Formats: sequence, C-alpha cells, structure tokens
Amino acid sequence: MRGASIQRVRDLNVWQHGVTLAEAVYAVTKSFPKEERFGLRMQLRRSAASVPSNVAEGWGRASTKKYVRFLRIALGSLAAVETQLIIAHRLGYMHEHAQQQLAQDIVAESTMLVALIRSLRRRE
Repeated sequence: MRGASIQRVRDLNVWQHGVTLAEAVYAVTKSFPKEERFGLRMQLRRSAASVPSNVAEGWGRASTKKYVRFLRIALGSLAAVETQLIIAHRLGYMHEHAQQQLAQDIVAESTMLVALIRSLRRRE
C-alpha cells in the first residue's frame, strides 16, 4: 500500500495540498459576517479540515480497501467545500478572486485524490 519513498502521511502531496487548502479556507472565512460564526463559516472549516484528515486516517489503515474508502470520504468532503464556497460567494461573503483561486485548488485536490484512488484500486 505504501511506496518506498512514503514514510509518513506528511510525505503525500495529496495530504500536503489538502492541508494548504484547509488553511486557505480558514483564512477566507475569517472575514465572514459574525452571524455565520456557527453557520456556514464553521461548516466550511470542518469540511475543509476533513479532506486531509480523511487522507491521513485512510493512510493509517491496514488495508488498501479501507484506504480507498477514506479517500472517497475525502472526495465527498471536498465536494461539500466546493458547494459551501459557491454559497458563500453568492451571499457576498467572499471576493470573486478568492472563490476562483479556491475553485482551482479544489480541482487540483480532486484530481490528486482520484488519481490516488485509481492507483490503489489497481493494486487490489
């Protein structure tokens, strides 16, 4: 399941990119209105943190099948982040540029997750 050069989850590009994406979501949600403190802001942050968290949890599992399951959960969380960012943008909580940058980051993360899932599925 693990390549020779991958000694820990931090070595995975998909995990690193997921953490960076979560940081970006935290940064952009700082400026959300106060009334969103426990609403969309919190939901977005949890979904974003869930992406690298599920990559990590799957990586730590004993089987490839379980790893793939957690990677799929990460994909689901990523789809939630994308949806929530669209809602935040439509509500005027974030600038167009920030939304576009995060959309590009989401596509990149999704591409990495799908590629990793495909790679792991070939090993099963």
